Amino acid sequence: MSEFETDLFVIGAGSGGVRAARIASGYGAKVMIAEEFRIGGTCVIRGCVPKKLYVYASRFADDFADAQGFGWRFTHRPEFDWPKLVAAKEGEISRLSRIYEANLLKSSVDIFQERAEILGPHEVRLMQSGRVVAARHILVATGASPQMLPTIPGVEHAISSNEIFDLPKFPRRLAVVGGGYIAVEFASIFARLGAHVTLLFRADNVLRGFDETLRDGLRDALAEAEVDQRFGVLPTEIVKTDDGFDLGLTDHSRLHVDQVLIATGRAPHTKGLGLEKAGVEMDDIGAIKVDARNTTNVPSIHAVGDVTNRVNLTPVAIREGHFFADRMFGGADKEVDYDFIPSAVFTTPEIGTVGLTEAEARKSRDCVDIYQTSFRPMKTTIAGGNEKVIMKLVVCGESDQVLGVHILGESAGEMAQLLAISLRLGATKADFDATMALHPSAAEELVTLRNRTARHTRDEE
Repeated sequence: MSEFETDLFVIGAGSGGVRAARIASGYGAKVMIAEEFRIGGTCVIRGCVPKKLYVYASRFADDFADAQGFGWRFTHRPEFDWPKLVAAKEGEISRLSRIYEANLLKSSVDIFQERAEILGPHEVRLMQSGRVVAARHILVATGASPQMLPTIPGVEHAISSNEIFDLPKFPRRLAVVGGGYIAVEFASIFARLGAHVTLLFRADNVLRGFDETLRDGLRDALAEAEVDQRFGVLPTEIVKTDDGFDLGLTDHSRLHVDQVLIATGRAPHTKGLGLEKAGVEMDDIGAIKVDARNTTNVPSIHAVGDVTNRVNLTPVAIREGHFFADRMFGGADKEVDYDFIPSAVFTTPEIGTVGLTEAEARKSRDCVDIYQTSFRPMKTTIAGGNEKVIMKLVVCGESDQVLGVHILGESAGEMAQLLAISLRLGATKADFDATMALHPSAAEELVTLRNRTARHTRDEE
């Protein structure tokens, strides 16, 4: 009789953990999984899925306005019903959570809806029941949690991206603290739903780490949407009042709002899991250190997804969980390839990006060519408005390989997903040029960019 009750115990039933559990079970492993909140994890319950639903809701404001340019007349002004959106969102994420649970059960995975903590290299305790499980392998897939920073007086009055989806009342005046993708997405959403949004952040531009051209383009688009962007300004205190919150700011001004959203980033959710007790190494922010095969310094303990703080995207966590199970229980010998991962920022207009930014390319290549365009999309020629599409190709000046593609505009995320295939296959600018255009479309600009807009060489650095 085996000394282990299960072959794999997974802590965290989000995208990465669920995928690992199902694939491992498919190979005949005995698998258990524990989740302290709701099955589905951040992406399904309080991340990607509800956010995208709210993005769809916010874009109807533009659709109503655009429709009039195309001959539509409204006898009544459209009205937005916040509680109805919240209820619709809840119905959808509950449906998806049930599907995740059903798929685990179909895969013969034992589910424990309670918190689990690690006691040692092969032991896990279920905190509600007190049951101790002996596991051959332990996989940590607990994701990340919002950081409530800066730590200022009254920060306890603010909310995080966890709570923003379920506010009982729509905030007509919203302060968003942060300049990353979570902050700008919610700023864009709530501005279009009718809130007056003030965006407070430390930097001199939004979206640090993205291509500079897209950063500038989104900054201008947010301004066009009447988001009040306060560059280099952060709150110093949050004071609760009878009708909202009063914020003191680093520029010595004050701001009165109905709600304060802190969106200054996320940290690996490792606190209190017992990792230190088991001897698992973590970095300064609590991320679990793993090798290329997602194994920690303790051979029986592994981790996938945001809890490792490498590439914090849901599809990456899924791929890591899948490959982990393939290797550990299916005998496969493969590692996750992190090159050319597409990503999107679901503002309006949205960002789609894959590959190297211009700055990254110039650091790693001797010669970099830039092909860039900006134009009004066809829809706006009749609808009116000042929306622009920005497209940028980053090309190796020596090999002609396309190193990166960066888009700001409608359906940019969809384009980035398909472009990732081309870039992974090593497509050159000549390949783009040789591809027939689809007309009329915004995407055709990607294969009709003939004129180089800039060339950068090491000599000029």
